Amino acid sequence: MKIIDRLREDSIHISFEVFPPKTDEGFDKVIAAVDAMAGLNPAFISVTYGAGGGTSKNTAKIASHIKDDLHLLSLAHLTCASSTKEEVRRVIGDLKAHGIENILALRGDIPAGMAFPDADRFRYASELVEEIRKHGDFCIGAACYPEGHVENEHKEDDIRYLKQKVDCGVDFLTTQMFFDNDIHYNFLYRIREAGITVPVLPGIMPITSATQMKRSQELSGTVFPRRFLAMLDRFGGSPAAMKQAGIAYATDQIIDLLANGVKNIHIYTMNKPDVAAAIMGNLSEIIKA
Repeated sequence: MKIIDRLREDSIHISFEVFPPKTDEGFDKVIAAVDAMAGLNPAFISVTYGAGGGTSKNTAKIASHIKDDLHLLSLAHLTCASSTKEEVRRVIGDLKAHGIENILALRGDIPAGMAFPDADRFRYASELVEEIRKHGDFCIGAACYPEGHVENEHKEDDIRYLKQKVDCGVDFLTTQMFFDNDIHYNFLYRIREAGITVPVLPGIMPITSATQMKRSQELSGTVFPRRFLAMLDRFGGSPAAMKQAGIAYATDQIIDLLANGVKNIHIYTMNKPDVAAAIMGNLSEIIKA
């Protein structure tokens, strides 16, 4: 089944995300986390992709386990900045051979010291989307940035580039993490005005430690609202308290989204089934309403 068909259903869909192990020794631990999350009945589970090594080769294996053994929809990430065009085509073929129907097409981070772009690499995610379309009837997702992409100075340019990417064959979008829902609502208004009509899944990141908060800000450039910073200041020194507060904050974001008619939500669960379970427990009756 394709994710776009699931998203079109008139019901609430909560999805999770996991990342492959950095080494083969960590594979069983990731599978255990995936299995635990599967018990929470997510709409789908996405599997991230790394630049070479164990992370990239295990993406297809984990996505196949989700699909074939757990009987859930899986979404395999694919990035192109760190791989040659031939390597990308080989991964697409591997995903197709595993029966993976859903791919999240991303440019990805440019590895340090790499001369980018060059003639043997896809420069933009839109080019990757076009390439995936050539190789089969995949459902293709892509990323979007409610606060603007860190490499674009003007938000108008960001939305124009997003429209170009969607027009290349994107079926749905997942947002970068954000911590103020008004940013998401404003973003939705602007992209709809620009003619982008595909489903958009807000991406919610439960921040459960001060270290994670700093890392998230470095990666995304997101702005933390005052009430989030107050929470961090008050509870950041206590791991247990910060974890509980972070779960509560993410839950509050999701409840607000649901109350405002958003039905498809993606949670960056980061291989933490206990965090996923706590959030879903907080939403147990709300999802039924």
